[in-house]
Amino acid sequence: MKFLDYIRNLFTKKQEQALPAPASRSATPLDRQIEALYAILVDVMGTEKLVIQAGKMKALDLMRSADPCERVLALQRILGEDPLINPAPKPEQVPAIMDALSERVADIVARRNVEDSIEKKVNEKLEKDHADYVNDIRQQVIKDEKGGNESPQDKEKREKLEKLETIKLTQSIMELLRPQDFSEIVGQERAVKSLMAKLSSPYPQHLLLYGPPGVGKTTAARLVLEAAKKKAVSPFGEEAPFVETDGTTLRWDPRDITNPLLGSVHDPIYQGAQKTLADSGIPEPKPGLVTDAHGGILFIDEIGEMDEMLQNKLLKVLEDKRAYFESAYYDPTDKKVPPYIKKLFEEGAPADFVLIGATTRDAGHINPALRSRCAEIYFEPLTPKHIQQIVRNAAEKLKVTVSDEVTALISEYTIEGRKAINILADAYSLALERRGVGDEFKVEDLGTENGPQVEITKADIYEVTQVSRLTPYVTKKASDNALQGHIFGLGVAGFLGSAIEIEAVAFPAKEKGKGTVRFNETAGSMAKDSVFNAASVMRQLTGKDLHDYDVHINVIGGGNIDGPSAGTAILAVITSAVTGRKIRQDVAVTGEISLAGRVRPVGGVFEKAYGAKQAGIKTLVIPKENSKDIPQEHLGLDIHPVDTAEEAFKYIFAPEMEKEEE
Repeated sequence: MKFLDYIRNLFTKKQEQALPAPASRSATPLDRQIEALYAILVDVMGTEKLVIQAGKMKALDLMRSADPCERVLALQRILGEDPLINPAPKPEQVPAIMDALSERVADIVARRNVEDSIEKKVNEKLEKDHADYVNDIRQQVIKDEKGGNESPQDKEKREKLEKLETIKLTQSIMELLRPQDFSEIVGQERAVKSLMAKLSSPYPQHLLLYGPPGVGKTTAARLVLEAAKKKAVSPFGEEAPFVETDGTTLRWDPRDITNPLLGSVHDPIYQGAQKTLADSGIPEPKPGLVTDAHGGILFIDEIGEMDEMLQNKLLKVLEDKRAYFESAYYDPTDKKVPPYIKKLFEEGAPADFVLIGATTRDAGHINPALRSRCAEIYFEPLTPKHIQQIVRNAAEKLKVTVSDEVTALISEYTIEGRKAINILADAYSLALERRGVGDEFKVEDLGTENGPQVEITKADIYEVTQVSRLTPYVTKKASDNALQGHIFGLGVAGFLGSAIEIEAVAFPAKEKGKGTVRFNETAGSMAKDSVFNAASVMRQLTGKDLHDYDVHINVIGGGNIDGPSAGTAILAVITSAVTGRKIRQDVAVTGEISLAGRVRPVGGVFEKAYGAKQAGIKTLVIPKENSKDIPQEHLGLDIHPVDTAEEAFKYIFAPEMEKEEE
C-alpha cells in the first residue's frame, strides 16, 4: 500500500509539472494525465530509450498528435510493445485505458526500484569483499615483512608450550640401558656379523630380520648403520637417516586419503591443502616415510603385521626407487601450479633407501615377492647365560651390585633381554628406596667413593615377580637321575623352542592281545598316529606286542605336539614303559619315526636346541639328515645325529640298564 501511495503521489506530481497545452488549445485533465505518464517513462527509461522504443512501435507521430486519443494509442503501443495495436480508443474508452496504463507504469516503476535496491546491495557486497581482500593482502604482506606476527591467542599457546619445554624428567631407565655398542648386544654375534656384511657392502641389500622379541634387532640395525657410515666403500653418507616406524600402525587406505608410509595427496576440497593452493583448486602432494628415508634406512618393526596390500605398494616403491602421486584435481596445463607440485606429480618423490623389516612372526606372514628381494637374517633366542650377561651389563650402568644368584633368578623368568632389564629396573627402584637414596643420598652419588653402595637382592626380584604376577619361563628341569616311562621331547613355536615332557605307563592286559592305548586329546592327531608307528617299531626291536598291554601316554601340561617330530620320543617312552628300561633325564630327542625304524628329519631343530638348553638338557638326539642345520656343540650341547631308532636308544636309555638287560 505504501508503494501504491508513492506511485499515486508521483503521478500527481507529474501531472502538476506537465507542460501546458499549445496556445491554440487549453490543457485538459486528460492531457495532464497523458503528459504525466510520459514524464514517468522518461524518468524510468530515459529520453533516448523512450524515443527508440516509440520508433520501433511506430508511435512517434502519435506522440506528437494534438488528439489525446492518438497519444493514448502511442502509450498503448509503447507499454504493450506491439506496433499493431489499432485503432485509437474512443473518448469514452480513454478513462478505463488510462487506469490500465497507469497500473502498467506502476509495475515498471516498482520493478525498477527493486532492481535498483538489489543492485545497490550487490555493489555494497562487492565493495566490502574487495575491501576485505585488500585488507587480507595487506595483513599478509605485513606478516611476511615482520615474520612471526601472531595473535594474542597464538601467543598464549606458544608461551604455554615453552613453559612445558622447561619441565624435564630424568632420562628414562630404558634409554640409559639401551646398548650403545656391539659388545652390549649379547648372544647375536653371528646375526650382527651378517648384518654388518650386508649393509657395509658397496651394494647394500634390503633385509628381513626374524627372531623373538627383545633380542636386539632394532638396536643392532641402528648401530650397524652408524658403523657403515664410517666405511669408505659404504654408499651411506654422514647424514644418512634412520627412519623407524611400526608395521602394526601402518594401514592401507583404499581411498589413498592418508598414507604416512608412501605419501598421499591433500586435495583442495576435503583434505586441506595449503590455503593458497586450495583457493586455486590445486592439490598438494605430501611425501611419506619412504622419502624421509631417502639415502638411508627405513626400519619397519613388526613388518609381518603390516597390511598385505601396503606390502605390495611398498614393493613397487622398492623397484622404482620413487614414490608417485595421482590426483583427479591435478591439471598439468594450469599455469598457476607451483613448480615443486608439478615436479612431484610428473617425476615423483625420491625414495632410494635400504629397507630393514623386523618381525617376531614366521616368514609366511611376509609377501613372497617382498621376501624374494630381501636377504634374511635370523636372530637367535637368548639362553639363560645371555640373560645373565645382559643383567650384569645393565647393573654396571646403574652402578648397583648384583650377585650371580640374582642374575640366575632373573634368567628363570624370561628369555627376552628387554624384559630382563625391566625386572632389574623394578628391583632397582625397590633397592634405592630400601637404601634411603633420595632422602639421605642422591642418585648421582651412587658408585662414588663416599656414596652409598646399593645391592639388588633375591628378595627384591621375588617382590617384583609377585607384584607383576610373573611365573618362571622354564618349568621343566633336567636331572641326572634316570626314570622309567618319562622322556623329554622337543617342540617349537615361532622362533622359540621348548622341552616337552612325555610320560607313559603300561600294565599287562587282562586278556592277551586286547590291551588298550590311551592318549590325551590335546596332544594332537598326528602324535596319536606316531603311537601306532612306534608300536610297530617296538615290536620289531623288542618282540613285544603293544596290544598285550594297557598303555596310557600323557603329554604333561597338555601341550599340543601335533606333528610327526615326537615319533622317536614316543617310541622310546612306550618301550621304557613296557620293558622297564630307564631313560636318561638329561637327554632330549626329536625326529619322526618310520615304520622301518628310521629317524626321519624334522623342522625347527635350531630353535629346539634353545628349548633344550633352557630346560638344562645336556645331550640332544636329532635325525642325521638335520646335522647340517645345527653346528656341533651348539650352545654347549652334546649333539648326536642318528639314523635309526637303535642308534637313538644308545643315547636315550641309561647305560647301566642296558647292561642289566644283556
